[in-house]
Amino acid sequence: MQIIAMWARTRIDKRFHYAWVAVAVSFLVMLITAATRATPSIMMVPLEQDFGWTRSSISLALSINLALFGLMGPFAAAAMERFGLRRTVLCALSLLATAVALSNFMQQSWQMSVLWGVIVGCSTGATAMTLGATVVSRWFKARRGLAMGILTASTATGQLIFLPTMASIVAQHGWRPVVLIVAAAIAVVVLVAFLFLPERPADLGLPLYGEPDDAPLAPPEARKNLLAIAFGALGRAVKQRDFWLLFFSFFVCGASTNGYIGTHFIAMCGDYGLDPVKGASILAAMGALDLVGTTLSGWLSDRFNNRVLLFWYYGLRGLALIYLPYAFGLSYFGLPVFALFYGLDWIATVPPTVRLTNDVFGSRDAPIVFGWIVAGHQLGAAFAALLAGVLRNSLGSYTVATMISGGLCLAAAVTVLRIHRRGPLASPVVAS
Repeated sequence: MQIIAMWARTRIDKRFHYAWVAVAVSFLVMLITAATRATPSIMMVPLEQDFGWTRSSISLALSINLALFGLMGPFAAAAMERFGLRRTVLCALSLLATAVALSNFMQQSWQMSVLWGVIVGCSTGATAMTLGATVVSRWFKARRGLAMGILTASTATGQLIFLPTMASIVAQHGWRPVVLIVAAAIAVVVLVAFLFLPERPADLGLPLYGEPDDAPLAPPEARKNLLAIAFGALGRAVKQRDFWLLFFSFFVCGASTNGYIGTHFIAMCGDYGLDPVKGASILAAMGALDLVGTTLSGWLSDRFNNRVLLFWYYGLRGLALIYLPYAFGLSYFGLPVFALFYGLDWIATVPPTVRLTNDVFGSRDAPIVFGWIVAGHQLGAAFAALLAGVLRNSLGSYTVATMISGGLCLAAAVTVLRIHRRGPLASPVVAS
């Protein structure tokens, strides 16, 4: 850490702040988290074939994963405040690598529920969006939207890099080599985080990005009980209408992304005669588009009204989902058009949501309150993952589930216009 501190002090004079290194390391952590959470989507059909498990039983394990992933958010943010960001991240990644490696020995569906549902769900909950919000809050005074956009885009990049390759390995060698590769990749990221992720700028003798070089360094806050931190912030938040509007909109965000498309899209492609590699390649293309869309969304959230941005994001996503069942029937332009609009929009909602959370609740409570909002995101994802699996088993297709998801997005598009409404609808937010 002393070497990092010396390097940081020399580089700060050359207009480069170590905050961007913290973003890069956090991006890598969130990338491997996203790749790990995307892995079961390519394992669904092979697990059915190997063990005779039903789509509903596999969806149940993934639903548990998604729910715990979200519910861990506020407690992960509180743990970062109580025990330290580095310690929390390193412990979570180590536990994640262990659980993924052990899944190579699964024989029963309940073992998948324990490993991929409970342990992976809890571990990834500490190394995903809540981590990004905490890093942005601790390291940045200016350009918070851009930094959060870059970190959020790690989800797309994880899919872009890993999914097609993993799908190809599954097609040729089965699902077991994939879980070992993912576990090894997580172990590498543990080492990178250990070496290059400081606790906060003050540990390196640096101000926040955007503060003057001579700004007083922020002292560490007094450590409190973890539950008191998490539930104290929640108690203050639930008294405000804006919390419930943000919670509902993010519930819909999770239901329409991780829960439905992220979990079931590859299996849905199989219903229309597309093999898993092609389905994974389409998801990867959407991931590449989202890398652009979410980073741009972060840039826009520093400059324009975030409610209006969310209105367009949810509205366009809803229309894309309603179009999806028809896309498979169009020979050339069907799925590419869906991938274009849905991909650019995939999780572009995150930077404006983080910005609004900071505006409403302040920098002290915002990371923990956002953790509770992420819980809503993942409860929505768990709801959609399970419901889509049940509807597919009952009706033989995903069409009804797709229409429900699209309708929820259109409802969210209207709802977000009421969040933090303090002035004219189109009033811009001046970049800091």
